[in-house]
Amino acid sequence: MNSFRSTLWNLLRPKTLTASITPVLVGTGVALLHHPLRTSLFLSMLIASMLIQAAANMINEYYDFVRGLDSKEMTGIAGAIVRDNMSPRTVVLITWVTLAIAFLLGIYICASTSWWVAVFGAASMLFMYLYSGGPKPISATPLGEVTAGLAMGPVIILIAYFIQVGHLSTVAWWVSAPVGLLIGAILLANNLRDLEHDRPGGRKTLPILLGKARAITVLGAAFALSYLILIALVLTRMLPPWVLLSLLSIPLSSRVPRAFKAATTRDELQAAFENTSKTLIAFGFLLFIGLLIARFTTR
Repeated sequence: MNSFRSTLWNLLRPKTLTASITPVLVGTGVALLHHPLRTSLFLSMLIASMLIQAAANMINEYYDFVRGLDSKEMTGIAGAIVRDNMSPRTVVLITWVTLAIAFLLGIYICASTSWWVAVFGAASMLFMYLYSGGPKPISATPLGEVTAGLAMGPVIILIAYFIQVGHLSTVAWWVSAPVGLLIGAILLANNLRDLEHDRPGGRKTLPILLGKARAITVLGAAFALSYLILIALVLTRMLPPWVLLSLLSIPLSSRVPRAFKAATTRDELQAAFENTSKTLIAFGFLLFIGLLIARFTTR
């Protein structure tokens, strides 16, 4: 039983779930500037978002196995099938259970707010499938970073904001931009880590298209632009100065491009990827804290 729990935990790929947690925190934090917290909706949205991403991770695990892309020696994968001998059918079953729970939470959110939320929620689920599944998965194209950044940044942030206040705002749109960029950066870092493995596998990811050096430059630019947008939002008084706490994550993000340039082993590449994920959660959590401080200190 303990072995199964450990395998299941790895199958969820908890280190990647920062991409689903952060936008919910940020969207809710912006909403709190104008509206009291609706706790049950916040928790439902947070859990549903994490479950949908976990399901996407499982779909990726299944299809990479089916296509013969995973091996026991690879880092950065759950390895539930190739290392832990979990049957592909079990992975598919767990995926459906995960999506079913997310679906039920989605019904509660829609019933409490608006059924328009279901349209975007369904689109998110469809994207998660198409990202790794289907005859031509998005993850194998140069569009993976852009589509993931949009689907998991602006879309989730705007839903999280909407279910709290009942409408959308310009601020919510703008604050979703840096988060979307950082989520795209995670996918770019993932593809940089897997560059040598993906090339013979027939994938056409952005690092394969651009080359390693240019892809690292794009990664650094995504980090820089995220911070610049946040600073601009403060200078234009769209966000309170407290959100600049997010700048404390700069030392972490600044190490990532250097780490990728210097990496020569899979473990070093994995460490650089994990620091990209840590940058997102640090940026988002500090932004959320800044928004909370502003909420309780502004009359």
